[in-house]
Amino acid sequence: MSETVKITIDGKEIVAEKGSYILAAAIKNGIYIPTLCNVEGIKPRGSCRICTVKVNGRMMTACSTPVADGMKVENDTEEIRRIRKQIIELLFVEGNHYCPACEKSGNCELQALGYRYGMLVPRFTYEFPNRDVDASNPKIIKDHNRCILCNRCIRLIKDEKGRSMFVPRKRGHKMTVEIDNELAMTISDELAQKAAEICPVGSILKKEKGFNMPIDSRKFDKKPIGYDIEQGKEAASSKEN
Repeated sequence: MSETVKITIDGKEIVAEKGSYILAAAIKNGIYIPTLCNVEGIKPRGSCRICTVKVNGRMMTACSTPVADGMKVENDTEEIRRIRKQIIELLFVEGNHYCPACEKSGNCELQALGYRYGMLVPRFTYEFPNRDVDASNPKIIKDHNRCILCNRCIRLIKDEKGRSMFVPRKRGHKMTVEIDNELAMTISDELAQKAAEICPVGSILKKEKGFNMPIDSRKFDKKPIGYDIEQGKEAASSKEN
């Protein structure tokens, strides 16, 4: 039997498996913490910072901070909401995100978080960087204008030998995530579709499959991001009662 610890999130005491991370513990207890880089089943990177919480008075990333007995976490406070909104605004102005013309609109996690945190016009100056669209691969398109450097594709899309089909190039503000042209030239339809699905924005698209989902049937058209986590806990509680 797994050893457990007790932590408190926004005044609510929950039980978490020892060695797990705050984000995973929150999800299991029906508490939504936003993330753009984390994916269940792979080691967290803490690169997007949108899951920032205050742990015992210090700012930490929920996806990469292990739980500890007696830990007090602030997740849904005015301060944290303000920080997350600012991060979302910075991600929008750093790239070229034209939501109405994007195939991922309605299914985009960045867009959905913008709605959740009430982002209107960003306070920061748009950079409008000059970035390329790589359509050289036979099955996928990599639009660097929309990439938020979450690195999901690098960590998840691999060939049969475990080699990533996406690679980071350069460093700092010049960093890009690009297709490894040699490895990805033989990418399967299934893996190409998976790459498009795990991308939180519209940076990776499967060729010949754009705009195939009508308005009002897309993922975040009717239910906001985080709804499934928050409502899932309530449904489980009602069944128990």
